[in-house]
Amino acid sequence: MKPLTNDIPKPLLIVRGKPLLQYHIEALAAASVTDIVINTGIMGDMIEKYFGSGEVFNVNITYSAEGNNPLETGGGIKNALHYLGDAPFILVNADIWTDYNMSQLPDTANDHAHLVMVDNPTHHPQGDFSLSGHRLKETGDTKLTYSGIGVFSHALFADMPEKVFPLGPLLRTAIQQDRVSAEHYAGVWCDAGTPDRLQSINST
Repeated sequence: MKPLTNDIPKPLLIVRGKPLLQYHIEALAAASVTDIVINTGIMGDMIEKYFGSGEVFNVNITYSAEGNNPLETGGGIKNALHYLGDAPFILVNADIWTDYNMSQLPDTANDHAHLVMVDNPTHHPQGDFSLSGHRLKETGDTKLTYSGIGVFSHALFADMPEKVFPLGPLLRTAIQQDRVSAEHYAGVWCDAGTPDRLQSINST
């Protein structure tokens, strides 16, 4: 996202008048989620200063700081687990733009994860996983893209050490074990991970 992120962290980039991350906080609050953990990295203090305790959004925000050494998605989640209690938790990537209704996410007590899948964007035409009914498969005739929205069980991370690691391999193992459910969302969604895509969101 450089040069846009030279002086500001990606979650604070302005989209249609307010920071990208604020939309997710408001969507979670609208779904009656009251406790939110935000993973922060470089310039994370700016995120903490902007959102504070979350009181203005009617939520309680806790910050899990990774400092200047990002842990990747999997490691970041593992690092934050002690803030999340024992129940399944919602994960939302900070750099997506969507109107997905968080209240329709299920409880995944019997699964390791539930993922929201979307149609493949032009920058990721090969997709990630196939949807068979409400189950995810590694292979299939038609693949969809993981949206960055899901519900996860602590069990998915139980055997992982606290270190840098990606989320993808854990999901693939769980999918092979038929422990991941999913849904296909056809509404508004965009990966805002490049300046051009961010500009596209702001211009529509």
